[in-house]
Amino acid sequence: MFNILLIGLNHNSASVELREKLAFSDDDVKKTLKELANSKDIEELLIVSTCNRVEFLFTSKDSEKSIVTLKKYLADKKQIPIKDFEKNLYLHTNDDAAKHIFRVASSLDSMMIGEPQILGQIKNAFRLASTVKSSGAILNRLMHRTLNTAKKIRTETGIGDSAVSISYAAIELAKKIFGSLEGKKALLVGAGEMAELAVEHLLRNRVEDIYVANRTFKNGVKLAKKFNGTAIKFEEIESNLKSVDIIISSTGSDKYVIKNKMVKNIMKERKNRSLFFIDIAVPRDIDPTINKITNAYVYDIDDLNGIIDDNIEERNKEAVKGERIVEESVLKFSTWVEELKVVPTIIALREKMKEIADCEINKTYRNLNNPTDEDKEALERMTDSMINKILHHPITLLKGNNNHIKREAEYLNVLRNLFDLN
Repeated sequence: MFNILLIGLNHNSASVELREKLAFSDDDVKKTLKELANSKDIEELLIVSTCNRVEFLFTSKDSEKSIVTLKKYLADKKQIPIKDFEKNLYLHTNDDAAKHIFRVASSLDSMMIGEPQILGQIKNAFRLASTVKSSGAILNRLMHRTLNTAKKIRTETGIGDSAVSISYAAIELAKKIFGSLEGKKALLVGAGEMAELAVEHLLRNRVEDIYVANRTFKNGVKLAKKFNGTAIKFEEIESNLKSVDIIISSTGSDKYVIKNKMVKNIMKERKNRSLFFIDIAVPRDIDPTINKITNAYVYDIDDLNGIIDDNIEERNKEAVKGERIVEESVLKFSTWVEELKVVPTIIALREKMKEIADCEINKTYRNLNNPTDEDKEALERMTDSMINKILHHPITLLKGNNNHIKREAEYLNVLRNLFDLN
């Protein structure tokens, strides 16, 4: 029988350096899903890759072999020895795997509890798996339950009421450095959702000017226009470092967007005024060695983990309610999985009984003198009713309560032998 497994690493188990080495773009995810779909050890597969985690959710009939296959694939794909990341991995199976993905989608496992971005990222992971058809009956059911659980937690608890997110934390960190952001100038590198959230927080803190640089200029123009900012070309980033105070970067680049030399070149012209970088991208956008330059400060996504926010305590209280909803969802999904395991035996038992009944009905037809259609329908209704009543208790027992699950294998074996279903 299959097992549901989840293997991965996150902000609690691995540094940002390791996470960025193992991160997957959407194109990488699709390619990996297709390649691993050909593996005989893995049945269904879904990959979650965000700035804070890389996780493989999959089903397998041989857990040990599938885990070895995944580790080897990851090492070969990313050109990293297994020993360099193996100790950072966590493994969850069956109910624990379901519980973990429920908690992740509900942001109970996030760096900032209640942050909204993760649900969209989980939806995207499911969409990619559906696109390449690497998810099947098991993961489809699990993901639908996951999305429903996350939605329920959002609507029935106050976990998302307070403004706490990675972008919010970034602005709070900037305030700690400058004391006040009023009159400061900010440059956003990247025009995605994280950048937009950052702009909202910057405006609330009375930042004077906002510049937006994006590789796709029209996207930068769109975001800048929305907030009365100014869009600049990607090539203009270095020259604009001379005048801004805060740089928040969140692109999808696999190389540093802002390099050490760029900052060194402009510090004299700035007359050594403080320059504050917040890198919320994985892989990182900003060269961390910039920190060695006088009056230049670089903070990456892991640094945000240490920020204390007034709303965290309240969110943690609401998270307790969320955990209860997760436990309820795990129980419902577990019941479905247990029922699923007995389905082949139930189908085989019904088919066996139907086969016997059909054979006996045909004999009866031959002994009757020209049976009418009504006679035939009556006989068939009677036999169907008898089959349902005879099988009612055995099927109820197989699908039954938790006190029967421990003896499930025993019941299945007895039934299959009694009715010669093998």
